[in-house]
Amino acid sequence: MRYLWITLAAAAMVGLDQLTKYWTVRSIPLGGELPVWDGVFHLTYVQNTGMAFSMLEGARWLFLILTVAVLAALVVAVARRWLTHPVALAAVACVIGGGVGNLIDRAVHGYVVDMIELEFMRFAVFNVADCFVCIGAALLLVWAVFFDRRDRKETEP
Repeated sequence: MRYLWITLAAAAMVGLDQLTKYWTVRSIPLGGELPVWDGVFHLTYVQNTGMAFSMLEGARWLFLILTVAVLAALVVAVARRWLTHPVALAAVACVIGGGVGNLIDRAVHGYVVDMIELEFMRFAVFNVADCFVCIGAALLLVWAVFFDRRDRKETEP
C-alpha cells in the first residue's frame, strides 16, 4: 500500500508540474511576463539549462545522471524499508515527483521550463517541480531531526 501511495502522489506531482510547464510554454512568450499578484509574484517564461540561479549552465548530462542516482537511492531506501515513517515517505514522494518532473524536461528538451518569479525578493525563477523537491528536502530534514529515533536510542546510555 505504501508503494501505491508514494507512486500516486509522485505521479500527481509530475502531472501538475508538466501541466504548468505546458501552459507556460503555450501562454507566455519566452522571456515574457504575466502578472499574477502585484508586488508578490508573476510568471516569467525562462528556459534554464543549469540549476538554481542558472549555475552549471549546460551541464545537462551531469544533472540527468545525478537525478537518476538520487531517484534510484530513494526507491531503494523505501524498498528496503529504511524509510517507513509517514513524514519520510511524504518527503520521498515530493522529491521523486519534483525530480521526475525536471528530469522529463532535461531529457526531452535539454532545459527546464521555469516560470515562478518572486517580486518581493531577488530570487531565481523556478517551477512547480522545484517547489516539490524543496518541500521534500525540508520534510526529510524535519523527519531526521524530530522523528528518526533509531540512532539516538542505540547511542543513549
